[in-house]
Amino acid sequence: MDPTKAPDFKPPSPNEELVPPPDPRSTIPNSDPIVPYVLADYNDSIDAPFNLDTKKKNMMKKKMKHLADSNGRHRHRSQHIPLNSADFQPLSADISSADSDEDDYDEDGSRHNSNSIDEALKAIDIGVKKYQIADLEEVPHGIVRQARDFEQYEFPTHRFAHRLEDPNKLPLVIVACGSFSPITYLHLRMFEMALDAINEQTRFEVVGGYFSPVNDTYQKAGLAPAYNRVRMCELACERTSSWLMVDAWESLQSSYTRTAKVLDHFNHEINVKRGGVVTASGEKVGCKIMLLAGGDLIESMGEPNVWADADLHHILGNYGCLIVERTGSDVRSFLLSHDIMYEHRRNVLVIKQLIYNDISSTKVRLFIRRGMSVQYLLPNSVIRYIQEHKLYINQTEPVKQVMGGKE
Repeated sequence: MDPTKAPDFKPPSPNEELVPPPDPRSTIPNSDPIVPYVLADYNDSIDAPFNLDTKKKNMMKKKMKHLADSNGRHRHRSQHIPLNSADFQPLSADISSADSDEDDYDEDGSRHNSNSIDEALKAIDIGVKKYQIADLEEVPHGIVRQARDFEQYEFPTHRFAHRLEDPNKLPLVIVACGSFSPITYLHLRMFEMALDAINEQTRFEVVGGYFSPVNDTYQKAGLAPAYNRVRMCELACERTSSWLMVDAWESLQSSYTRTAKVLDHFNHEINVKRGGVVTASGEKVGCKIMLLAGGDLIESMGEPNVWADADLHHILGNYGCLIVERTGSDVRSFLLSHDIMYEHRRNVLVIKQLIYNDISSTKVRLFIRRGMSVQYLLPNSVIRYIQEHKLYINQTEPVKQVMGGKE
């Protein structure tokens, strides 16, 4: 989120002490960078003669990162190019789980028998009949909607994967902060594009995805009330997705909350309170939390006197960022030119849109004010909610914001 929209915004000074300060690094699980290391990262000449013995000695001096295999033993990642078959890591298909297929784990990591659960589920008819019409306030099976106040607030975990499927991968949670006024198909597609990129390019496994709508103190024209935006996000996730969730914590805050503190909240709920997720061997490991953002938000990080350097180091260094390129933004050139982002470049994954989608909430609001169709730009449930609550009809927005709006 753009810090300049905060009602009490003032340009940060280099040595300013942030209030509240970011959570200490010790509360955030150590995790590998999202982008794997390559030979050039070891500061050795790529063209120099390759001496395997010397290479081994140098690598042993560095901190070894251990991975737990399915039998509970620890092995370190090979630090040299495999020269024979014995050097290759086994494929995931070659690793047998120590747990039987009939066993599963509860949220707290305790084992239970899945047969009894399957039998219980068979007795419950949760199917949707052909004659049924989903109502906006009809909560689908297994969905937990967010409260409008902190007294009833609960962190959503109904679609959170509490156990890793692949024993060779590490858990990752995707968080998108924004106004979502209203949520569009592009917002939903960004999660799917990020999921594809993570599966294909990294050694992480996505265990959860969250929308975190900003609260009402965010000073942006066209912002619907927070409870409306949370509900629209919930409807979009309920009707179109099988893994996305909405967290209302940020929207329930009494004042603007910095993005760094929002990520700290997710880390606290997932890793500190719940201990992360269960691996195939039954151990619990912390989840890597990453911010999902568009190229326009990332470029705002390069504007002077907008983002505090301490927050940027905290977001990019301790968590990481998934950046979806948008038309007209050159994210890779920006990464090269921005000192802090370049320092943490291994924790930033740039996602290229293979099918460009430039839907923006700003243009959707404009269409609604002009009485134009927004069909196929938003989920039908969101369109119906906007119509029933008469949102965005009598609003006005600055022409400059409408012409340049990308959110």
